[in-house]
Amino acid sequence: MGMRKNESLGFVDAMMVELGGPRSGALLERLDVATPWEKLAAPILKLPEYRGTGAGRPAWSPVLMLKCLMLAKWNNLSDPGLEEALKDRISFRKFVGLSFTDTTPDETTFVKFRARLREAGLHDVIFDAVVKHIERQGLLVKEGTMVDATIIEAPRGRPRPDGTTTRDQDASFTSKHGVPHHGYKGHIAADLSGIVTDYRFGTAKEHDSNYIDELTDREAKLVLADSAYSDRARREALRSRGVIDGICYKRNRGQKKLYDWQERWNRLVSKGRARVEHPTAMLKQQLGYRRVRYRGRERNALDFALTLTACNIKRSLSLRAA
Repeated sequence: MGMRKNESLGFVDAMMVELGGPRSGALLERLDVATPWEKLAAPILKLPEYRGTGAGRPAWSPVLMLKCLMLAKWNNLSDPGLEEALKDRISFRKFVGLSFTDTTPDETTFVKFRARLREAGLHDVIFDAVVKHIERQGLLVKEGTMVDATIIEAPRGRPRPDGTTTRDQDASFTSKHGVPHHGYKGHIAADLSGIVTDYRFGTAKEHDSNYIDELTDREAKLVLADSAYSDRARREALRSRGVIDGICYKRNRGQKKLYDWQERWNRLVSKGRARVEHPTAMLKQQLGYRRVRYRGRERNALDFALTLTACNIKRSLSLRAA
């Protein structure tokens, strides 16, 4: 099949080169420069559809497709919304490399492309490549690891006449502060600069602490986490490795209230670990990632990885400015 070739820029493009929102265009230029597109595309180019020469329509450029997926994340767009925006917004077409006479990828193309990434396990590769790119620029603060978890809601579904339900069977129920939730839970590890360096994706009922040991950077000198991660064996394991135990304390069974020194420690830790709320806030407030878009754990795990990738790229702009 090979790879689809876009048309060369023509007279129409030359006439409209100054058009498009200046703020949007300037931000997209910065995001473009901050992202190692060719490195991210390299493993995708090894997929059969990019190496074959047989019959069939040529595949879209992986750089173009990755830019489309990141656009969708940065602007909280669905697949139909992304297709419409690419046809309508000049700055978006410039960003992904489409001329005004090029055809536009449709929503089915985005669905198939994500499926290929998922089947090949490339979402983790893309996520790790962006983290390494940020690290090479000296933007990571690796002395500590902050761990947190956040619930991502899923539709609760409706009953069918046959007694079954439309609910996503991979999602689960949980309760937080007495409020019931249904969906999934994203577990993240972030360095002290607020860049997410690792993640796990599970169902809502899984306890926050299930993944902290996997997510804790072995090189970290400090681990910061809230009281949901408090465990005596975990504290001893961290200390045996020479890691500062920055986990908030919680009351043990039979303990009416925290000791004074525990309360002082919790206040001190809370000031530091508040920074792990920054990527979570960006996910939910700036990128609008409060509810899952798909059915099934695997599809939503890929979407979570891509959303974190978009979050890290955008966060890196602030770190560069600082």
